[in-house]
Amino acid sequence: MVYTCKYKSPLGDILLAADEIGLTGLWFEGQNYFADTLPNEHIQQETEILTETKKWLDMYFAGEEPKFTPHLHPAGSEFRQTVWKILLQIPYGQTISYGAIAQKMAEMKKISHMSAQAVGGAVGHNKISIIIPCHRVVGANGNLTGYAGGIDKKISLLELEHADMRNLFINSESLSDPGSRNLIHSPYFQAQRRSGLFRQDKYQVSYAHSVRSAVPPWS
Repeated sequence: MVYTCKYKSPLGDILLAADEIGLTGLWFEGQNYFADTLPNEHIQQETEILTETKKWLDMYFAGEEPKFTPHLHPAGSEFRQTVWKILLQIPYGQTISYGAIAQKMAEMKKISHMSAQAVGGAVGHNKISIIIPCHRVVGANGNLTGYAGGIDKKISLLELEHADMRNLFINSESLSDPGSRNLIHSPYFQAQRRSGLFRQDKYQVSYAHSVRSAVPPWS
């Protein structure tokens, strides 16, 4: 049986799901692929695993690096499971590219090449946001590509971890993502755009310091 409960984060409501083995889902309300693996039959009840997950999130959103990981039990193919295990190895506050993950996958499988696009699909379908840190994955040359929860949340999570944002950028294609609306309509973003710090084709996150008007009070 799967059990669910909600968690109120500074970035919006989060739905948590777990079975008897571990956490099966962590989704921001309204994100892409929201609750896509949640069975129709589930019980709204907080279990020990869900309570542990809430404690992890409390620590994380307080700006601490949690020293434990709740038991995880996401559903997915062998390929996706392998990618998610690599994501769990990304250190707190650091980023890695899709290409670097693809290279790791190729080395593990002892093949010459692995598609970064295939890796991107597995990253994008991560069922357990934040804890399996898909927000730490960036595109080539530091491009902040789409995040299921929205580009604004991706930036906020990286800033919370004090990640080095100087070489990260948002291109116009990323800004077409519906999740970026909070970002592009924020007063800070518009002020930076008017000031000329942002070029039309590339919006440097390093100047914005994560669009503080679009992020919670820890900034």
